[in-house]
Amino acid sequence: MLPAVRAFAERHGATVVLTERPGHASALAAAAIADGCGVIAAVGGDGTMNEVASALVGTPATLGLVPCGSGDGLGRHLRIHGPVARALDILVTGRPRLIDTGLADGRPFFTAAGLGFEAEIARRFNALARRGFARYLTTAFATWREWQPEQFSISTPTERLRVRTFTLAVANANQYGNNAFIAAGAALDDGQLDLCAIPPVTLWNGVPLAARLFRGTIASARGVVAHRAARFTVERAAPGLLHTDGELHHVGARVDFTVRPASLRVMAPA
Repeated sequence: MLPAVRAFAERHGATVVLTERPGHASALAAAAIADGCGVIAAVGGDGTMNEVASALVGTPATLGLVPCGSGDGLGRHLRIHGPVARALDILVTGRPRLIDTGLADGRPFFTAAGLGFEAEIARRFNALARRGFARYLTTAFATWREWQPEQFSISTPTERLRVRTFTLAVANANQYGNNAFIAAGAALDDGQLDLCAIPPVTLWNGVPLAARLFRGTIASARGVVAHRAARFTVERAAPGLLHTDGELHHVGARVDFTVRPASLRVMAPA
């Protein structure tokens, strides 16, 4: 993959710079903006995408995506996922598209953010030396056997409800990645976020819920809470973990989710 990226960059007068540590992609992207780069490409998974995109929010620069991670939720939503050669071609033949930015506790996300089981999965998955969809599934199963649902208080612009929840996602894109559609009706440019709270998962409802997730119908499953709004506030009994596009953070008991409409330019298929 890297040789193809280097060859493409050489043909088009671009520069390839490798990241060396967490947060380095954001620093490199900020430096590229300062140098006047018009298109700044993130080659990697959702974490790399998040770092680069976070630096580009509110700037004239356009994010290019060359997805090659475990999930690639944003790339799949934008129909960029697939061969590296196709993603590279879109950098030249595509068109810039304005999309929204989600904010969770002030931290940008572009695919999804979440609390509960999925944040714990992110913690365990990020610690693995080798990743991939199969490793994600085995990690999820091991975590499920130990996981206890939490009580969440969810405030929307129109109501407040209290639910016992296995996992809670707030999505900007329609899926986590790997065609797992946590918010099948989500749009990247509607100025809204989609919240989906999953009820406790048991041996009896686990397989049907998983099937609905991949069919894009989980929002209509029994016990699932689904809302669309520009702002949510989620509260729980104690501080805990939050993930933003799979990146992990320790946050307080209250987490505010907001959206910044039309704030990021992304190169999308023409």
